[in-house]
Amino acid sequence: MIEIFHNGGPIMYPLLLCSMITLTIIIERSFFWIGIGMEKNQKLVDEVLTLTRKGDWNLVRQKASGSQNYVIRMIISGILHREYSLIKAMESSSADEINRMQRFMGVLDTMITVAPLMGILGTVLGIITSFDMLGASGVENPQAVTGGIAQALITTATGLSISIITVFPYNYFNSRIKRAAGIMEKYATSFEIVYEQILLDKTNIPEEKK
Repeated sequence: MIEIFHNGGPIMYPLLLCSMITLTIIIERSFFWIGIGMEKNQKLVDEVLTLTRKGDWNLVRQKASGSQNYVIRMIISGILHREYSLIKAMESSSADEINRMQRFMGVLDTMITVAPLMGILGTVLGIITSFDMLGASGVENPQAVTGGIAQALITTATGLSISIITVFPYNYFNSRIKRAAGIMEKYATSFEIVYEQILLDKTNIPEEKK
């Protein structure tokens, strides 16, 4: 591997940096989504919605206190700002959660694009080196020419490998983000309907008493 790295020429160093950045982000995002999976508590989410229907806001806060579930955090944000703008508060909270989930995704996207381009740059440099050697030594020294061709092939293969390996976790993380966004939208709508029903019940109570 070390020999192949050296044969790839100077472009191998930025490609090595790209691979290290990509690997670090993939590991970090993997632990992030594993943590979200462990923190997911469907039972608590349903319990919070049930307490919301009863209008027991204090008990809702007690139950949800310290929860790292992104749905519950969004609902709690709506509860805390229900007297001002419940919908806006939940939208802002869900946007913050999505931003947290999308962290470093732009860097991965850049690596997917940049790594093959760097490989192509290494290919061009390798071919230039080969022609320089061919012009200097002619066909009498084919080993000097093949060294540049080897450099071209190694950098291209490395750049493509980094891009191909990165695209799978990148698409997986994006699919998790879309799924989480759909879940938050679903529960935000449910919570909004429940809260509107509570307000409607409160306005109908005096009329019933009359």
